[in-house]
This record gives sequence, C-alpha cells and structure tokens, in this order.
Amino acid sequence: MTSLAARNGGGGGAVAYAAAKGGVSTFTRGLAKELVEYNIRVNGIGPGIISTNFHDRYTTDEMRKVMASSVPLGREGKANEVVGAALYLAYDYASYVTGEIIEVNGGGLLMD
Repeated sequence: MTSLAARNGGGGGAVAYAAAKGGVSTFTRGLAKELVEYNIRVNGIGPGIISTNFHDRYTTDEMRKVMASSVPLGREGKANEVVGAALYLAYDYASYVTGEIIEVNGGGLLMD
C-alpha cells in the first residue's frame, strides 16, 4: 500500500509520510523488475482520502470536508473501494499487470 501522498507530496506536515510512501511506490516498481523473470507480479495500491478510523480519530470534521471538496468525485473514498482494487490484482484479470500502482483516489491526481 502506498498513497496519493507519494505522488503529490501530501498535506501540510506530512512530508515524512509522503516520502515514505514514495519509497514504497519506487520499491514496488523496482521489485517488479527484479521478480518478473520468475513470473512474480508486484503491484501496489495508492489510496487517496479514504474514510477510515485514522481519519475518525485524527482529522477534524472541518478538515475532512475541505479534503473531500478537493476530490473531483466530491467525497472520501470507502474502504471497500480500495478492497476492489486489491481483489482485481489478486485475480487472473490482472495477470498482465506488473509494476503498477492503482490509484484509488476519486480523481485526486486530476487536481495537480
């Protein structure tokens, strides 16, 4: 799991988090190169703003509204929407997918 922060640098005060997730994304692509000869696929998922217990605990309602308003789809994502990407990668439907990060962010990268 990586994050939208790996692509956009994250929000204020989250540079260390964003850098760490950038490392996860790069590691994913590099590991895919290393393991492709063994027919092992390596992919990642990059969620954007997802409604989780973390945000319930650490993000104010006002900040959540601001964050959701910055997403083209106009809302936080749901955990099951991230799970959908994981299930896709686990099945044969993704047998020709490797070294990719599936962005599950409501179009969050469209705003950059």
